[in-house]
Amino acid sequence: MKSKKTPSTITVNRRATFDYHLGDKLSVGMVLKGPMVRSIRDHHVQLKGSFVTIKDGELWLNNLTLGSETAENIKLLATKKQINALLKEKEKLGNATIVPVKLHGGSRYIKLDIALGQGKKKYDKRQSIKKKDLDRESRRTR
Repeated sequence: MKSKKTPSTITVNRRATFDYHLGDKLSVGMVLKGPMVRSIRDHHVQLKGSFVTIKDGELWLNNLTLGSETAENIKLLATKKQINALLKEKEKLGNATIVPVKLHGGSRYIKLDIALGQGKKKYDKRQSIKKKDLDRESRRTR
C-alpha cells in the first residue's frame, strides 16, 4: 500500500504578507509545460512581483520568475464557482488584488495558493515591522 506524501512548500511569497491584508486562501492547479515543472521542482522559482488576473472567466498568473526567465502567462485551474466567488469578493472590496501566496508540491501535482489582498498603507507596514521586532525580542529573552 502506498503512503500519501504531505505537500512540501516550494516557495512562499513573503512580500505578499507584508504588502497586503490577505483574505481567505484558495488552492488552485497550474497548467505547466515540462521545463517549467523541472524549474519549479528544483526550486528555481520566485513569486515576488507576480499577480493573478481574471480574463474571460479564467485565472491567469502573470510575471512568475522561473530560473532567469519571466513566464508571461500561466493558466490557473479553478472551478467556475470559485472564480465567480473570487470576482464577487474583489468587486465588493473595490481596489483588491489577487496575490499568489505559496507554491507547494511534493506529490504528483504542483499547487498555488492565492488570496485576495487589500493593499497596506505605509503606517500599517511600520506596525508590521514593529510587531515582528517585538516578537523577535520576546523570543530572544526566553
